[in-house]
Amino acid sequence: MATPHTPVKTNLPAEPNAFVGRERDVADLGRLLEGMRAVTLCGAGGIGKTRLALHVAHTLLAAHPDGVWFVELADVRPDGAPEPVARRVAAVLDVAEEDGRPLTETLADALRAPAALIVLDNCEHVVEECAKLTGMLLARCPRLRVLATSREPLRMAGENVWRVPPLEPDEAERLFVERARAARPGFAGTDAVHEVIRALDGMPLALELAAARVRVLSVDQIARRLADRFRLLSAGERTAPARQRTLRAAIDWSHGLLDEPERTLLRRLSVFAGWTLEQAELVCADAALPADDVLDLLTALVDKSLVAVAGELAGEVRFRQLDSIREYAAERLADAGEEPFRARHRDAVLDAAERDGRMAVAYDPAPWAARVALFNRYDVELGNVVAALTWSFDHGDIAEGLRICTALRTFWIVRGRVAEWADWTDRFLSAAHGLDPDVLGPALAGRAQLAVGGRDFAQAARYAEEALAPCRRCGDDFMTATALITSAECLVRAGRFAEAAERLDEADAIAAGPRQEWNRGYASAARGYLLIRGSRLREAREHLDAAASVMRDIGQLWGASHAMIGLGRLAELRGDAASARGHYAEVLPILAEIGARPEMARALAGLGRVALEQGDPYSARDSLSQSLTLSRSSGIRLDIARALDAFAELVAVEGDARGAVMLAGSASALREATGREPGSGARRERTLEPIRRKLGEPLVAQFWGEGRAMPADDAVAYALRAPDEASNGATSPADVLPNGVARVSVPLPRAAGVAEPSTPPSTLTPREREIARLIARGLSNRGVADELVISPATVARHVTNILTKLGFSSRAQIAAWAVDNIRAEGPSPPSP
Repeated sequence: MATPHTPVKTNLPAEPNAFVGRERDVADLGRLLEGMRAVTLCGAGGIGKTRLALHVAHTLLAAHPDGVWFVELADVRPDGAPEPVARRVAAVLDVAEEDGRPLTETLADALRAPAALIVLDNCEHVVEECAKLTGMLLARCPRLRVLATSREPLRMAGENVWRVPPLEPDEAERLFVERARAARPGFAGTDAVHEVIRALDGMPLALELAAARVRVLSVDQIARRLADRFRLLSAGERTAPARQRTLRAAIDWSHGLLDEPERTLLRRLSVFAGWTLEQAELVCADAALPADDVLDLLTALVDKSLVAVAGELAGEVRFRQLDSIREYAAERLADAGEEPFRARHRDAVLDAAERDGRMAVAYDPAPWAARVALFNRYDVELGNVVAALTWSFDHGDIAEGLRICTALRTFWIVRGRVAEWADWTDRFLSAAHGLDPDVLGPALAGRAQLAVGGRDFAQAARYAEEALAPCRRCGDDFMTATALITSAECLVRAGRFAEAAERLDEADAIAAGPRQEWNRGYASAARGYLLIRGSRLREAREHLDAAASVMRDIGQLWGASHAMIGLGRLAELRGDAASARGHYAEVLPILAEIGARPEMARALAGLGRVALEQGDPYSARDSLSQSLTLSRSSGIRLDIARALDAFAELVAVEGDARGAVMLAGSASALREATGREPGSGARRERTLEPIRRKLGEPLVAQFWGEGRAMPADDAVAYALRAPDEASNGATSPADVLPNGVARVSVPLPRAAGVAEPSTPPSTLTPREREIARLIARGLSNRGVADELVISPATVARHVTNILTKLGFSSRAQIAAWAVDNIRAEGPSPPSP
């Protein structure tokens, strides 16, 4: 070995290019090696173990005055004894063998005094030999430290295992761009870089191989070709070890070190996007691979860095494979003729979905905490669900796919992901020819509920009606009642109150049966909302209270929250601000537990409206900003339109008349874009009427037209800006909302091109305003007719128009609104 006076104290190879990322890992490992004598960097092939070890070793040269030595073991052949590894270490340290004495003894004597660091690289194929040698040297050489790299731990006393993680997204981007610029000077990143990074899971070898392709491919082309990543990522440096020249070679090296049962489990696990031990035992086990063996085999695959622990959820550890390893294993699954394990995976997803779906709607009893756990679990199970749906559709298993869609509809409605789930359901329904009614009926009823969740009531009505016949034919009372209630909700929206009541009466009769508590509560809430529309507020409160009580009794607090939001709206209409605020505030923590974005948005919008009514625009802006942000994230356009309407009222209070009209115009256009009426109502009239008096109808029409031409994203950004900020884009700490979302600073938006002036659809004509004022004086239709010298039939037509435009159902509401919003004016000229 070199003496302490030898100038050269290391054989570490120079780093071939800039080391990118992992700054925290380097610092943490440096500190760890100050107190620990054996550290093993573990990770999958291509994860960057060797490069990280070399970089850390370079940083520790000063701390090890007797040398830092790099020992490459990739070509050492194992024989079960430490001698082959000891021979390679001795050669690096220039320690000569002594006749008649084991080399390990000679090596230990040479290292007894020096403060040295030895880096053992690529230990996985000689892991037993490395463990024996390292254990003996550390026991006899008190100043020695060992940093090893391996795809599995050495499993020796005193070893500290450091799992090398994939690069963080920002680090992965830096690495890709750095290497791409080396391959093609002047390279500038594009949005497609993010797609490449996501697809390659932050694996440095894969990123470097992909970056090398920019010599002849654009990043977009690289991203598109990653579906066949092993062919694409096959042009590494000629000077690199063979196992690091291609992505396939890196994984082949690890695969070759597995025994046959480990290889079998590895390929079968590729059917999962992520899994628990119990799921692996259920799907992967058979006569050739007993379920009792899965735990030990899974542990071995984790140790060998071919499976990663993905965290813990609801008391269960979850596992995953890096995407590249999963694709490799999937190829092996196909080569082994084991594709039927994908059908087993689908069947497991289906069984769990139907069991969990029954629990979600309280068909099967469970406490609220169990339902919260279910909602959270499906956040991480989404990949498995999509894989099961894809397999079902590709193989013509339409019934199975529809059953999954139907069972899990509640989860996606709650989360506000209805568009994605509706698309899946539609794909299966379009291929549903000759299905049994016990599959088709519930699927149509579930699709109707998805449409309601997306606020497409016309579509929901059609699906609900189509569902009734097959649901009745197969005797599915639960889904028959569900379809009837959904139909009633749509009829309420269409103003067909009597028909809606009939549907609810029929649903109530069915829901009186056993295990129908969910539908009883659901129907009672729907009737409460119907009665609100009919201005029967006392009866509405009774039904909403009953609905909330039923839902609480069965441990379904999401259903209870839906009723409580109705109670909040009812309190608003009654002018009881304290009760309204209490109901809205009470549901927020419940809804937050399950990430119910649409319902949270509605509750927050309610709090915003109450704050506006109480003259507190600051609180109103906070609540409405959170509401609009949630609505935008769920992508339900009608909810965004409603939020923009609320913001129109707020910015009017803040003194921004033009912004108020433009936001209201944008909301109206967004409603029309969803196939609905442009919207009207007393609140909008209350906002616009003072602006008309101040600015005049021509300016209001101009601003309204500009708002209708404005992109929805621009309207949202304008609404979320702070009211008093300049257009310089600055954001202060005070501009951060309670949910952590920063308000967006933008100048007053302008429509693209020249916007055509347009009159708001809710505008009352001069004659209608005059009639509203006379109704406020207590005149009947006959009295109004006599006053204005027109026929009672003409008055009745105007009254109907007023009710429609303001969203009212009674003359009393018109009178109250007119007192607050229409100033005294001289009589209008007579008109027919």
